[in-house]
Amino acid sequence: MRYEKGRKEETRRRVVEVASRRFRRDGIEGTGVAGLMADAGLTHGGFYAHFGSKDDLVREALADAHARSRDTWLAEVKAARERGENGLEAIVRRYLRTAHRDRPEAGCSVAALAPEVARNKPKTREVMARAASDLVAIIASELPSSLPEEKARQTAYAIFGLMLGTLQLARVTTDKAAAEAILQAGQEAALRLARQGA
Repeated sequence: MRYEKGRKEETRRRVVEVASRRFRRDGIEGTGVAGLMADAGLTHGGFYAHFGSKDDLVREALADAHARSRDTWLAEVKAARERGENGLEAIVRRYLRTAHRDRPEAGCSVAALAPEVARNKPKTREVMARAASDLVAIIASELPSSLPEEKARQTAYAIFGLMLGTLQLARVTTDKAAAEAILQAGQEAALRLARQGA
């Protein structure tokens, strides 16, 4: 049976997109290939026509999730600047909000999967490390230009680390009011850190 040109690539993209969301929602180990393929509307047997292994899919799904996060952050910064507002504040407030806390499948792969990826193969860890580095670079670009480059990067890593920890803590907190307070405290702390780094 012959398929129209581009169908295989389109199917692969669909599997990567579904995997990206499922991994962030259920974890890598909590997501089986059969269920993932069913969610994509495909059979389990079709998996190996597109990927050599689950690890290959994990790396591609992480890269896809990261590209979406990076594009969202850049759009957020641009929109904030156009409104005459601070780009870093826009990123922090968007990241540390209730919707991101409650919908990990649509959010940052680093926050959702870092502990699991840290125990994964080096090639997979490298994908996430690059993702984190890219997001840190965006934060650093929004710090005052008077900061030396190395100081800006160090401050940006500290801010991103604070954001990650805040989001993860808010996600495990079952008391909704306490979780909201954690998000608010994280926003204030991240922005205070940005001001202190200046």
